[in-house]
Order: sequence, then C-alpha cells, then structure tokens
Amino acid sequence: MTPIKFGTDGWRGVIAEDFTFANVERVSQAAAEYWKNQAAAGTEPKIIVGYDRRFLSDEFARRAAEVFAGNGFRTVLTPEPTPTPAVSFAVREQRAVGGVMITASHNPPRFNGYKLKSDYGGSSDPATCQAVERCLDESPVHRQGLADAILEKRVVIQDLRPAHYRAIKQLVDFKLISRSKLRFAHEALFGVGAGCFEQLLAGTTCRVTTLNGTHDPLFGGINPEPIEKNYARSQVFLRRHPHDLCLVTDGDADRVGSMDGRGRYVSTHQLICLLLRHLVVNRRERGRVVKALTTTSMLDKMCAAWGLPLVETGVGFKYICAEMLKGDVLLGAEESGGIGFPGHIPERDGLAAGLMLLEMLATERVALNRLIARLEKEFGPHRYGRIDTHYPLEKRAALMDFLKGHPPAKLLRSPVAEVKTFDGVKFVAQDSSWLMLRGSGTEPILRIYAEAKTDADAQKLLRIGVKLTQQV
Repeated sequence: MTPIKFGTDGWRGVIAEDFTFANVERVSQAAAEYWKNQAAAGTEPKIIVGYDRRFLSDEFARRAAEVFAGNGFRTVLTPEPTPTPAVSFAVREQRAVGGVMITASHNPPRFNGYKLKSDYGGSSDPATCQAVERCLDESPVHRQGLADAILEKRVVIQDLRPAHYRAIKQLVDFKLISRSKLRFAHEALFGVGAGCFEQLLAGTTCRVTTLNGTHDPLFGGINPEPIEKNYARSQVFLRRHPHDLCLVTDGDADRVGSMDGRGRYVSTHQLICLLLRHLVVNRRERGRVVKALTTTSMLDKMCAAWGLPLVETGVGFKYICAEMLKGDVLLGAEESGGIGFPGHIPERDGLAAGLMLLEMLATERVALNRLIARLEKEFGPHRYGRIDTHYPLEKRAALMDFLKGHPPAKLLRSPVAEVKTFDGVKFVAQDSSWLMLRGSGTEPILRIYAEAKTDADAQKLLRIGVKLTQQV
C-alpha cells in the first residue's frame, strides 16, 4: 500500500502516481474512522467537502463524499471549486465534525492534495493527522454511490461561498470600502479565488479587475504561489493600466500576496507589517502577535515598540491556529502569505486579508508605497530572500545536526546572537539579520531563508546557506 503522510498542511502526491482514487478512498475511510470515534463535543455527524481547480479535483472530492456517506455521515459537497477558507468556515458554522479540502495549494500542477479541517474551522493539528494515519487500512472502504447518497439526502450539494462572504464583510468596515472608489486588481493565478472579489465588491464604488482568472488546471505554466516570479503577466498589464493596488491569491485562495498599482512587487512580509500597523494605529486594537519562524523581524521591532506580546511558532499555519484557539491574538501570520484574524476562523484567509488591506487603503487614502516607506523610516529596511533547493532526504537529518552543533560565528558583519532549532535551524544575528535552513513539510526540498537590511546582503546570506548545505 502507498504510504500516506500528512505534511505541513495536508497529504500531497503526484496525480495518478500517489494521489489516486484508491488512495483518496483509503484516507477518507481513515478520516471517517477517526471522526466516528473522536467527534468533538457539540458537533454533528456531518463532514464538509470542498475542492480546487486542479485536474480531477471535483472527482476526487466526490469520491471522498461517497466514502463519508458510506460511513453514515451527512456530507456537504460544494458544487464547484471553492476557496479553502470557505470550507473551513462552513465546518465551524455548521458544527460539522470535520472537513476535507481537495487541493495541493501552491504545488506544481501535477500534484493534488488532501487537507483535513477540524471542528473549530482550522487545519487539523499534528496529533489529529497522525491519528488519521494510524487509522489507515484498519477497515475496508465503505462507499455509497453519489446519486443514491444525494437521493437519500446523505450528500447535500451546497455553495459555501455566500456564508463565507458575509462573515468576512463583517470583519471590516465594509461601508467605508464600499464608498472608497478604489481601483483594485486581483491576480488570481488561475486559482479558485478568481471572481471572488468581483462578487464581494459587487454594487460598491470599487472597480475590480480580475487577472488570470480562467480555469486552467496547468495554471498557465506556473505554480500558483504568491511570489514575484509568478506575477510577470499581471505586471505587464498594470504598467499599462495602473490601479490603486493589486492583490494576489494562491491556488486555493487561503494565502495573499501583492503588487502596487503599477506592478511593483510588495513582499508578503511588507503586507503583514502594513496590516499590523493598520490594526494597532487605525483600529486601536491590541493582542498577541503570532508569527512563523520564517517571517520578518520587522514584526519583532513593531511589537517591542508598541508593547505587544510576540509568539514565534514553527512553519505551518496549524501552529498559529493553535495559538489563535487560546485567544487574545491580534494577528497570526506566516512568510508564505497566510494571515489570520481574531473574530473569524483560526485559519489563514486570503480573501479576508484582501478586504482588510482595502480597508487600510480606504482609511489612509495614501498610496501603498508611501505606507511602506513610512514603516521603513520607523523600523528600518528589511529585505528578504529564499531559495528552494533539492537535497537528499537521507542527508537532511545529518545536516540539521551539523548546523545545530556548528553555528557560524557571524552573519556577514554581525555576531550570531541566537540559534533556534525547533523547526529547522535559524541563526539570528545581533543586528536582527537572520539565516534559516529547513526541510519542506510537503516536498522533497530544502528551503534556505534570509533577511538583512539590503537585497545584496540577503543574497549573500543565502549563498552562505548554500555553502552550509555542502558541509554534509
């Protein structure tokens, strides 16, 4: 049997090699076994199933729904590709025992994936994922044909987006956004976010232009990830047709990126810092700030200046989710563009983040670049870089052990002040620059991250990281 292992956020595999109908049935049966025996208090025997725009995602989702129906669960199945946060929100709103999203998020088009959502409306924690893994192949697959399940109302087809839209509109000052007359572009990267902002802002004074919104399972030849190299098409358009802002969502619309209105790249780190400033300065809100290890150290400086508690977690929004469930969180954020807000689901939500950024612009009435310049004047420049490199899996553990035992004395001109080892290895210098090496949780690659005051220094740190990988 093909081993099924959950990584940073879900199980992922190559379509028709690892990610097959038989394996989707196996993992769905395992999830059904788990939820039969470990249903959270106050939940109903119901499971929400959604899917993205990838090849065969709709068929994989239907097969999962058939297995859940065959195990006696009432199952809600989306009628068309749906953002992941809409599925997560439906799990909590409908008091379902859990949910499944068929998506490989930002992975290459040949991959698909299976995300587990727990009753609280966020990614299932590692313990839950491991428990589902232990249930694999404990019992034969029970499956009810979809037509019969629909006839018996065991499976209900339901569009989850309207309820999600209502919820995220309540998070922001939607009246302010509605009368702002913002010209807003959305780079959908051919993912499920296409059309969502048009629907959200219909009937307002905002003008929305959706870019690369067609349904293309090959994603126009890119991986649908909110990083600069994937913005080339929309950058050309924006130079010719300026807007106030361009937001980017990834393949399943749970993460966000950005460009300014003329196509200049804005990093996810800058977006996160802008949102924190908006929440503290404009909305007068307080609370803990939770960030993943690979997120900018500008957040550390902002929290210190404003007296906000800062919590640093491992990579993966499930760890930020765990902190959000404890309460008193103002903002949860990760380098990849995952952002979560209090008063909503403990989940990253690219559409909610997009609306909050629109609220920020409607409040400030200042160009995005001027807001970024204001931040850098107060907290200093921060430039970030990342390299993803193939590295033999069998050597990864030895590399991490070597790095822990042999940290560099300096990062460029600044002595190393701290070494963090709870998810990969991160070297932090006295001047707040840093270098981190970590194995991907979903792909057989090694990620090298760095941040410094200049782009040139960030690239130098990345080259140091590459040299360190050659020590083992």
